[in-house]
Amino acid sequence: MITLQTYLRGYEQLYPSEFTPEVFQNATTTIDRVNLLIKTMQEDGVVIENHPKHGNPVSSGWRPAAVNANVKGAAPRSKHMTAQACDLYDPEGEIDEWCFSHPEVLAAIGLWLEHPSATKGWCHLQVVPPRSGNRFFYP
Repeated sequence: MITLQTYLRGYEQLYPSEFTPEVFQNATTTIDRVNLLIKTMQEDGVVIENHPKHGNPVSSGWRPAAVNANVKGAAPRSKHMTAQACDLYDPEGEIDEWCFSHPEVLAAIGLWLEHPSATKGWCHLQVVPPRSGNRFFYP
């Protein structure tokens, strides 16, 4: 499961002015929803792998502006910057595949998924709908 520590990666200490109460609340909501999804997938037999570099399933959690600016391909107004998104390590696309087969679970939990064609090796989940409103969306 994901903890606040694994989601924040110490950025709250390095960038305290950006770690606002709103970011904290968003992070808590994101972690709770992603953990519920992980629990549901595991109960269905999906193995959630740990990222080899981080030792937990989170490929990317909260990203302060300076960190986001240095992430190749990151959206300038990424939901990671507001702690409303989480990327899970998904090297074989198993998480994405399961999510596509269970849109009702994403809807019930309150998660939206960036299309796997744009996220090779990870699964991008967010707790707010994209502009399109689609459960599965393209960036």
